[in-house]
Amino acid sequence: MAIVSAAANAHGLTVAQRLLISLGRIKLFLIWLACFYLAWLLIVVLGGHWDTVVSHWPIALAMSFGSYIAGSTPMGGGTVGFPVLVLIFDMPGSLGRNFGLAVQSIGMVSASIYILNARRPLHWRLLGAGMLGSLIGTPFGAAFVAPFIPDLWVKLLFGVVWASFGIMHLVKLKELVGAEGITQHWRRFDWPIGLGVGIIGGIVASITGVGIDMIIYATLVLLYRADLKISIPTSVCLMAFTSVIGIVANVLLSTIRPDVYKVDPEVFANWLAAAPVVAIGAPLGAVVVELIARKPTLLIVSALCILQFVWTLIHEQVSGTTFLVAILAVLVCNGIFHVLYSLGHSPEVDNNADNRIA
Repeated sequence: MAIVSAAANAHGLTVAQRLLISLGRIKLFLIWLACFYLAWLLIVVLGGHWDTVVSHWPIALAMSFGSYIAGSTPMGGGTVGFPVLVLIFDMPGSLGRNFGLAVQSIGMVSASIYILNARRPLHWRLLGAGMLGSLIGTPFGAAFVAPFIPDLWVKLLFGVVWASFGIMHLVKLKELVGAEGITQHWRRFDWPIGLGVGIIGGIVASITGVGIDMIIYATLVLLYRADLKISIPTSVCLMAFTSVIGIVANVLLSTIRPDVYKVDPEVFANWLAAAPVVAIGAPLGAVVVELIARKPTLLIVSALCILQFVWTLIHEQVSGTTFLVAILAVLVCNGIFHVLYSLGHSPEVDNNADNRIA
């Protein structure tokens, strides 16, 4: 405390004054929080949903960890919510997907508002192109792809995506954490790359509830060799946008054709319990990760990603051809990551002396 006070006095300000200045810088974020909690409270009180909130406390507890992961890593809160609902509570993959999109539409949006209000660096052109691609890919996937994929394959796709992410990090973590700035070589291709990321990632997210965040993050750290301080906030913002598009598309489709595009009532029940937790948990993750080393968090998360894939294979009793396809899919994803890495570290890129900016 003495150190803090000394630092404050060095600038002629008390600790309280410095705290007020810091809060003033995130005024819009605080307004968002106040509006959200007021709206949530009105929904619960006027709708008589207190019993629902209390009875769904396990998912709120799980999402206290999930929301921190969402704000501090390139993984949406659905990365925790999906396996908890699907693998622990034995609910269908479609419910896990819709819950992930719904809860991220609060948690990831909340983290994004904080990131923007705190003026964290973003790769704006890639993000803008990714949003446009997501605006195309997510509703397309929700309407024409996701409802027709068997439940087992939804679970396996989720597992494959994040196991691939985990392996990539365990192999390249030291290099990824040590990157600074961003290469300029690929930036003339920002729009086509971002559009492709958005369309493909939007379709993946429409199936699993997550994935587009990992895809843009992998593109940034492997191809653009971007600093994590740029890559993670950019991935959080794109996942937030995609989550809102995804859950809105699914709800609209369910009103048009409820027999095909059903949204289980349990999605809303779990959302009610988890939303007030993730609204502050995800931004908290974005704050904490600026104060501590990223490496321990990413190591733990990467190990959990691989563990949940193994858990899915065991839980669903995957064997035979299906097992081989799942393993092959992980290898293919990591092969794609290797191609991105190779392109990002090609001699043409390395030989450009003015290639990086801070």
